[in-house]
Amino acid sequence: MSDKSTDDTVTEAFLDAFADAWNRHDPDAIMAMMTDDCVFLPASGPNVDGARFEGQADVRAGIETFFKNFSDTSWNEPKHFIHGNRGVTEWLFKATGPNGKIETYGCDIFTFRDGKIAVKDSYRKNRVG
Repeated sequence: MSDKSTDDTVTEAFLDAFADAWNRHDPDAIMAMMTDDCVFLPASGPNVDGARFEGQADVRAGIETFFKNFSDTSWNEPKHFIHGNRGVTEWLFKATGPNGKIETYGCDIFTFRDGKIAVKDSYRKNRVG
């Protein structure tokens, strides 16, 4: 697989807009920036790759459930880099979860296609103590 996108190029401004859509908890805007066959791999879940959501309907359902479980979620101080059809956004995640307040660093690793996000693979630190 080439590391160069064959069509439209994703920019840091695009990733800023994607981060803004997540911070607004706006599934319509988020899904508009993802391919029809998109994949979302959240930071946790039962599989080796966390949970796995595939396709617009499944990804939307996963995102909407996440927002219900973490209603005050925000991703702060996003920093991006892009190389060809891959990119990373680093962020400071803040939320209130079932076990209280969460504040930890994490990142998304992206694969881009046709000027959109084809894969969003999320990772975050697991704070203990």
